[in-house]
Amino acid sequence: MQDKNTHLIIMAGGIGSRFWPFSRRNYPKQFQDILGTGQSLLQQTVKRFEPVCKPENVYIVTNQDYKDLVMEQLPNFSEDQILLEPFLRNTAPCIAYASYKIKSKNPKANIIVTPSDHVILDTYSFIEKLKIAIDAAKSSDKIVTLGIKPTRPDTGYGYIQSEEIQNEDVKKVRLFTEKPNLEMAESFLESGDFVWNAGIFIWNVKTITQAFEIYLSDISEAFEDMKDDFYTKNESKSLEKAYSQFHGISIDYGIMEKADNVFVVQCDCGWSDLGTWKSLHEQAQKDENENVITGDVMAYNTKNSIIKTSKNRLTVIQGLDNFIVADYDDVLLVCHKDEEQRIKEFLATVKKTKDEKYT
Repeated sequence: MQDKNTHLIIMAGGIGSRFWPFSRRNYPKQFQDILGTGQSLLQQTVKRFEPVCKPENVYIVTNQDYKDLVMEQLPNFSEDQILLEPFLRNTAPCIAYASYKIKSKNPKANIIVTPSDHVILDTYSFIEKLKIAIDAAKSSDKIVTLGIKPTRPDTGYGYIQSEEIQNEDVKKVRLFTEKPNLEMAESFLESGDFVWNAGIFIWNVKTITQAFEIYLSDISEAFEDMKDDFYTKNESKSLEKAYSQFHGISIDYGIMEKADNVFVVQCDCGWSDLGTWKSLHEQAQKDENENVITGDVMAYNTKNSIIKTSKNRLTVIQGLDNFIVADYDDVLLVCHKDEEQRIKEFLATVKKTKDEKYT
Protein backbone atom coordinates (compact mmCIF):
# COMPACT_ATOMS: atom_id res chain seq x y z
CA MET A 1 0.00 0.00 0.00
CA GLN A 2 1.35 3.40 -0.99
CA ASP A 3 1.88 5.92 1.81
CA LYS A 4 2.01 9.66 1.16
CA ASN A 5 5.08 9.99 3.41
CA THR A 6 7.10 7.27 1.65
CA HIS A 7 9.69 8.67 -0.76
CA LEU A 8 12.13 6.91 -3.04
CA ILE A 9 15.60 8.09 -4.04
CA ILE A 10 17.06 6.31 -7.08
CA MET A 11 20.79 6.84 -7.61
CA ALA A 12 21.43 6.87 -11.35
CA GLY A 13 24.58 8.92 -11.84
CA GLY A 14 27.34 6.31 -12.07
CA ILE A 15 29.10 5.22 -15.24
CA GLY A 16 29.25 1.49 -14.42
CA SER A 17 32.99 1.21 -14.96
CA ARG A 18 33.11 -2.48 -13.92
CA PHE A 19 30.78 -3.19 -16.84
CA TRP A 20 33.00 -1.52 -19.44
CA PRO A 21 33.03 -1.50 -22.46
CA PHE A 22 29.28 -2.10 -22.58
CA SER A 23 28.69 0.67 -20.04
CA ARG A 24 30.23 3.90 -21.33
CA ARG A 25 30.46 7.44 -20.04
CA ASN A 26 27.88 8.73 -22.54
CA TYR A 27 25.48 5.78 -22.12
CA PRO A 28 25.83 4.00 -18.74
CA LYS A 29 24.30 0.62 -18.08
CA GLN A 30 21.36 1.90 -16.00
CA PHE A 31 19.88 3.35 -19.17
CA GLN A 32 20.26 0.12 -21.14
CA ASP A 33 18.11 -2.99 -21.49
CA ILE A 34 20.83 -5.38 -20.39
CA LEU A 35 18.59 -8.38 -19.69
CA GLY A 36 16.46 -8.06 -22.81
CA THR A 37 13.22 -7.30 -20.94
CA GLY A 38 12.15 -4.36 -23.07
CA GLN A 39 12.91 -1.91 -20.24
CA SER A 40 16.11 -0.26 -19.07
CA LEU A 41 17.41 -1.05 -15.59
CA LEU A 42 16.26 2.42 -14.47
CA GLN A 43 12.73 1.84 -15.77
CA GLN A 44 12.60 -1.55 -14.05
CA THR A 45 13.72 0.04 -10.78
CA VAL A 46 10.96 2.66 -10.87
CA LYS A 47 8.35 -0.02 -11.56
CA ARG A 48 9.65 -2.28 -8.77
CA PHE A 49 8.76 0.22 -6.05
CA GLU A 50 5.26 1.11 -7.30
CA PRO A 51 3.54 -0.96 -4.56
CA VAL A 52 4.99 1.23 -1.78
CA CYS A 53 5.69 4.66 -3.28
CA LYS A 54 3.55 7.17 -5.14
CA PRO A 55 5.00 8.22 -8.54
CA GLU A 56 5.24 11.87 -7.48
CA ASN A 57 7.41 10.88 -4.48
CA VAL A 58 10.14 9.29 -6.61
CA TYR A 59 13.38 11.24 -7.13
CA ILE A 60 16.12 10.35 -9.60
CA VAL A 61 19.59 11.64 -8.69
CA THR A 62 21.89 11.65 -11.69
CA ASN A 63 24.66 13.54 -13.41
CA GLN A 64 23.57 16.64 -15.29
CA ASP A 65 24.89 15.02 -18.49
CA TYR A 66 22.15 12.37 -18.24
CA LYS A 67 19.14 14.65 -17.86
CA ASP A 68 17.88 13.99 -21.39
CA LEU A 69 18.28 10.22 -20.99
CA VAL A 70 16.25 10.24 -17.77
CA MET A 71 13.49 12.42 -19.23
CA GLU A 72 13.33 10.25 -22.33
CA GLN A 73 12.96 7.07 -20.30
CA LEU A 74 10.67 8.56 -17.62
CA PRO A 75 8.54 11.05 -19.58
CA ASN A 76 5.92 11.39 -16.82
CA PHE A 77 8.43 12.72 -14.28
CA SER A 78 8.58 16.43 -13.55
CA GLU A 79 11.89 18.27 -13.68
CA ASP A 80 11.71 18.71 -9.88
CA GLN A 81 11.93 14.92 -9.57
CA ILE A 82 15.18 14.76 -11.53
CA LEU A 83 18.05 15.96 -9.34
CA LEU A 84 21.14 16.84 -11.35
CA GLU A 85 24.54 16.61 -9.71
CA PRO A 86 27.15 19.01 -11.15
CA PHE A 87 30.05 16.66 -10.32
CA LEU A 88 30.47 13.03 -9.30
CA ARG A 89 31.06 12.92 -5.54
CA ASN A 90 30.05 9.33 -4.68
CA THR A 91 26.91 8.30 -2.81
CA ALA A 92 26.97 10.36 0.41
CA PRO A 93 26.50 13.81 -1.23
CA CYS A 94 24.04 12.26 -3.67
CA ILE A 95 21.86 10.87 -0.89
CA ALA A 96 22.21 14.03 1.20
CA TYR A 97 21.09 16.24 -1.68
CA ALA A 98 17.90 14.27 -2.24
CA SER A 99 17.21 13.83 1.49
CA TYR A 100 17.53 17.51 2.36
CA LYS A 101 15.41 18.45 -0.65
CA ILE A 102 12.69 16.00 0.39
CA LYS A 103 12.89 17.30 3.97
CA SER A 104 12.25 20.86 2.78
CA LYS A 105 8.89 19.71 1.38
CA ASN A 106 7.95 16.95 3.86
CA PRO A 107 9.74 16.83 7.25
CA LYS A 108 7.78 13.66 8.08
CA ALA A 109 9.11 11.77 5.07
CA ASN A 110 10.25 8.17 5.19
CA ILE A 111 12.91 7.46 2.59
CA ILE A 112 14.04 4.43 0.61
CA VAL A 113 17.37 4.73 -1.22
CA THR A 114 18.25 2.36 -4.04
CA PRO A 115 20.73 2.11 -6.89
CA SER A 116 19.24 2.13 -10.38
CA ASP A 117 21.03 -0.93 -11.73
CA HIS A 118 19.96 -3.80 -9.48
CA VAL A 119 17.96 -6.89 -10.41
CA ILE A 120 15.29 -8.39 -8.13
CA LEU A 121 13.83 -11.66 -9.41
CA ASP A 122 11.34 -12.22 -6.56
CA THR A 123 9.55 -8.89 -6.35
CA TYR A 124 6.89 -10.16 -3.95
CA SER A 125 9.41 -11.25 -1.30
CA PHE A 126 11.35 -8.03 -1.82
CA ILE A 127 8.32 -5.81 -1.21
CA GLU A 128 7.32 -7.80 1.89
CA LYS A 129 10.79 -7.32 3.43
CA LEU A 130 10.83 -3.68 2.35
CA LYS A 131 7.56 -3.05 4.21
CA ILE A 132 9.10 -4.53 7.37
CA ALA A 133 12.07 -2.18 7.00
CA ILE A 134 9.85 0.86 6.41
CA ASP A 135 7.75 0.06 9.49
CA ALA A 136 10.92 -0.28 11.58
CA ALA A 137 12.41 3.00 10.39
CA LYS A 138 9.46 5.37 10.16
CA SER A 139 8.84 5.79 13.90
CA SER A 140 12.36 5.29 15.27
CA ASP A 141 15.95 6.41 14.75
CA LYS A 142 16.86 3.15 13.02
CA ILE A 143 19.01 3.19 9.90
CA VAL A 144 17.93 0.04 8.08
CA THR A 145 19.64 -1.78 5.24
CA LEU A 146 18.70 -4.92 3.36
CA GLY A 147 21.06 -7.89 3.61
CA ILE A 148 21.56 -10.68 1.07
CA LYS A 149 22.91 -14.14 1.88
CA PRO A 150 26.33 -14.33 0.16
CA THR A 151 27.08 -17.00 -2.43
CA ARG A 152 30.80 -16.34 -2.90
CA PRO A 153 33.65 -14.36 -1.25
CA ASP A 154 33.13 -11.26 -3.38
CA THR A 155 35.38 -8.28 -2.59
CA GLY A 156 33.08 -5.82 -4.36
CA TYR A 157 30.37 -5.83 -1.69
CA GLY A 158 30.01 -4.60 1.87
CA TYR A 159 29.48 -7.27 4.55
CA ILE A 160 27.18 -7.07 7.56
CA GLN A 161 27.25 -9.10 10.76
CA SER A 162 24.17 -8.75 12.94
CA GLU A 163 23.36 -9.56 16.54
CA GLU A 164 22.19 -13.14 16.97
CA ILE A 165 18.56 -12.62 17.89
CA GLN A 166 16.27 -15.47 16.90
CA ASN A 167 12.92 -14.81 15.20
CA GLU A 168 13.61 -11.12 14.72
CA ASP A 169 13.17 -9.66 11.24
CA VAL A 170 15.03 -6.45 12.09
CA LYS A 171 18.43 -7.18 13.63
CA LYS A 172 20.96 -4.75 15.06
CA VAL A 173 24.17 -4.61 13.11
CA ARG A 174 27.27 -5.64 15.04
CA LEU A 175 29.84 -5.08 12.27
CA PHE A 176 29.66 -3.31 8.92
CA THR A 177 32.70 -3.81 6.67
CA GLU A 178 32.84 -2.15 3.26
CA LYS A 179 34.62 -4.10 0.47
CA PRO A 180 37.04 -6.33 2.41
CA ASN A 181 40.08 -8.03 0.88
CA LEU A 182 39.71 -11.58 -0.45
CA GLU A 183 41.06 -13.29 2.66
CA MET A 184 38.63 -11.44 4.89
CA ALA A 185 35.72 -12.05 2.50
CA GLU A 186 36.51 -15.77 2.54
CA SER A 187 36.49 -15.81 6.35
CA PHE A 188 33.16 -13.96 6.39
CA LEU A 189 31.65 -16.52 4.03
CA GLU A 190 33.00 -19.49 6.02
CA SER A 191 31.61 -18.13 9.29
CA GLY A 192 28.05 -18.04 7.96
CA ASP A 193 27.39 -14.97 10.13
CA PHE A 194 27.52 -12.32 7.42
CA VAL A 195 25.24 -11.01 4.71
CA TRP A 196 26.00 -8.74 1.78
CA ASN A 197 24.94 -5.13 2.00
CA ALA A 198 22.48 -4.71 -0.87
CA GLY A 199 23.00 -0.95 -0.95
CA ILE A 200 19.29 -0.38 -0.33
CA PHE A 201 18.66 1.82 2.71
CA ILE A 202 15.54 2.81 4.62
CA TRP A 203 15.21 5.59 7.20
CA ASN A 204 13.10 8.58 8.10
CA VAL A 205 14.34 11.97 7.01
CA LYS A 206 15.02 13.19 10.55
CA THR A 207 17.26 10.18 11.26
CA ILE A 208 19.38 10.49 8.14
CA THR A 209 19.86 14.26 8.37
CA GLN A 210 20.93 13.86 12.01
CA ALA A 211 23.43 11.21 10.89
CA PHE A 212 24.88 13.66 8.36
CA GLU A 213 25.14 16.29 11.10
CA ILE A 214 27.12 13.88 13.30
CA TYR A 215 29.34 12.06 10.80
CA LEU A 216 29.54 14.29 7.71
CA SER A 217 28.99 17.76 9.10
CA ASP A 218 30.46 19.56 6.07
CA ILE A 219 27.82 18.00 3.83
CA SER A 220 25.07 18.71 6.35
CA GLU A 221 26.06 22.36 6.71
CA ALA A 222 26.20 22.90 2.95
CA PHE A 223 22.67 21.63 2.42
CA GLU A 224 21.29 23.44 5.46
CA ASP A 225 22.74 26.64 4.02
CA MET A 226 20.93 26.14 0.71
CA LYS A 227 17.60 24.88 2.08
CA ASP A 228 15.76 28.03 0.99
CA ASP A 229 16.92 27.47 -2.59
CA PHE A 230 15.33 24.06 -3.07
CA TYR A 231 12.59 24.10 -5.72
CA THR A 232 13.68 27.57 -6.90
CA LYS A 233 15.70 28.89 -9.84
CA ASN A 234 18.68 29.33 -7.46
CA GLU A 235 18.97 25.62 -6.68
CA SER A 236 21.45 24.63 -9.39
CA LYS A 237 23.82 27.51 -8.65
CA SER A 238 23.76 26.84 -4.90
CA LEU A 239 24.22 23.13 -5.54
CA GLU A 240 27.31 23.68 -7.67
CA LYS A 241 28.82 25.79 -4.89
CA ALA A 242 28.08 23.07 -2.33
CA TYR A 243 29.45 20.23 -4.47
CA SER A 244 32.65 22.12 -5.19
CA GLN A 245 33.41 21.89 -1.45
CA PHE A 246 32.81 18.14 -1.11
CA HIS A 247 35.28 15.29 -1.29
CA GLY A 248 33.91 12.09 -2.79
CA ILE A 249 32.78 9.67 -0.08
CA SER A 250 30.32 6.79 -0.03
CA ILE A 251 27.43 6.54 2.40
CA ASP A 252 28.95 3.22 3.51
CA TYR A 253 32.28 4.71 4.64
CA GLY A 254 30.79 8.04 5.73
CA ILE A 255 27.90 6.85 7.89
CA MET A 256 27.12 3.11 7.82
CA GLU A 257 30.48 1.97 9.22
CA LYS A 258 30.38 4.59 11.99
CA ALA A 259 26.77 4.75 13.17
CA ASP A 260 25.59 2.65 16.13
CA ASN A 261 21.92 2.64 15.13
CA VAL A 262 22.21 0.49 11.99
CA PHE A 263 19.87 -2.49 11.56
CA VAL A 264 19.51 -5.12 8.86
CA VAL A 265 16.60 -7.04 7.35
CA GLN A 266 17.70 -10.17 5.51
CA CYS A 267 16.03 -10.37 2.12
CA ASP A 268 16.33 -13.47 -0.07
CA CYS A 269 14.71 -12.19 -3.22
CA GLY A 270 16.91 -13.13 -6.16
CA TRP A 271 19.01 -9.99 -5.83
CA SER A 272 21.96 -9.00 -7.96
CA ASP A 273 23.61 -5.62 -8.26
CA LEU A 274 24.38 -6.46 -11.90
CA GLY A 275 27.55 -4.49 -11.42
CA THR A 276 29.91 -6.88 -13.14
CA TRP A 277 30.07 -9.25 -16.08
CA LYS A 278 30.16 -12.20 -13.68
CA SER A 279 26.93 -11.08 -12.01
CA LEU A 280 25.26 -10.79 -15.43
CA HIS A 281 26.45 -14.31 -16.24
CA GLU A 282 24.83 -15.54 -13.03
CA GLN A 283 21.48 -13.87 -13.75
CA ALA A 284 21.07 -14.38 -17.48
CA GLN A 285 19.72 -17.43 -19.27
CA LYS A 286 22.47 -19.92 -20.22
CA ASP A 287 22.87 -22.51 -22.95
CA GLU A 288 23.78 -26.18 -22.45
CA ASN A 289 27.44 -25.22 -21.95
CA GLU A 290 26.69 -22.60 -19.29
CA ASN A 291 27.40 -19.79 -21.75
CA VAL A 292 25.49 -16.53 -21.93
CA ILE A 293 25.58 -15.44 -25.57
CA THR A 294 24.18 -12.29 -27.16
CA GLY A 295 24.87 -11.41 -30.77
CA ASP A 296 25.73 -13.33 -33.94
CA VAL A 297 28.12 -15.85 -32.34
CA MET A 298 29.42 -19.29 -33.31
CA ALA A 299 30.98 -20.90 -30.23
CA TYR A 300 33.02 -24.12 -30.29
CA ASN A 301 34.41 -25.97 -27.27
CA THR A 302 33.49 -22.95 -25.14
CA LYS A 303 31.86 -23.05 -21.70
CA ASN A 304 31.09 -21.00 -18.58
CA SER A 305 31.59 -17.79 -20.56
CA ILE A 306 29.68 -14.63 -21.31
CA ILE A 307 29.87 -13.37 -24.88
CA LYS A 308 28.12 -10.14 -25.77
CA THR A 309 28.79 -8.86 -29.28
CA SER A 310 27.24 -6.81 -32.03
CA LYS A 311 24.44 -8.38 -34.07
CA ASN A 312 26.02 -6.82 -37.15
CA ARG A 313 29.28 -8.76 -36.86
CA LEU A 314 29.78 -12.52 -36.96
CA THR A 315 31.98 -13.61 -34.06
CA VAL A 316 33.60 -17.06 -33.97
CA ILE A 317 34.90 -18.29 -30.59
CA GLN A 318 36.87 -21.47 -29.93
CA GLY A 319 38.33 -23.04 -26.80
CA LEU A 320 37.34 -20.56 -24.10
CA ASP A 321 36.45 -21.53 -20.53
CA ASN A 322 35.27 -18.96 -17.97
CA PHE A 323 35.88 -15.88 -20.12
CA ILE A 324 34.26 -12.53 -20.84
CA VAL A 325 34.12 -11.46 -24.48
CA ALA A 326 32.51 -8.05 -24.85
CA ASP A 327 32.43 -6.32 -28.22
CA TYR A 328 30.68 -2.98 -28.05
CA ASP A 329 30.96 -0.17 -30.57
CA ASP A 330 34.72 0.45 -31.00
CA VAL A 331 36.08 -1.64 -28.10
CA LEU A 332 36.65 -5.38 -27.79
CA LEU A 333 37.36 -6.81 -24.32
CA VAL A 334 38.59 -10.37 -23.73
CA CYS A 335 39.16 -11.11 -20.05
CA HIS A 336 39.12 -14.14 -17.73
CA LYS A 337 35.99 -14.01 -15.58
CA ASP A 338 38.01 -14.50 -12.40
CA GLU A 339 40.06 -11.41 -13.28
CA GLU A 340 37.09 -9.12 -13.92
CA GLN A 341 37.98 -6.84 -11.01
CA ARG A 342 40.86 -5.65 -13.21
CA ILE A 343 38.44 -4.12 -15.73
CA LYS A 344 38.47 -0.85 -13.79
CA GLU A 345 42.28 -0.94 -14.03
CA PHE A 346 42.06 -1.50 -17.79
CA LEU A 347 39.66 1.42 -18.14
CA ALA A 348 41.94 3.70 -16.11
CA THR A 349 44.82 2.88 -18.45
CA VAL A 350 42.63 3.55 -21.49
CA LYS A 351 41.74 6.97 -20.06
CA LYS A 352 45.43 7.81 -19.69
CA THR A 353 46.74 6.46 -22.98
CA LYS A 354 43.87 6.44 -25.50
CA ASP A 355 41.18 8.72 -26.87
CA GLU A 356 38.37 9.47 -24.39
CA LYS A 357 35.83 8.15 -26.94
CA TYR A 358 36.78 4.64 -25.79
CA THR A 359 35.65 5.34 -22.23
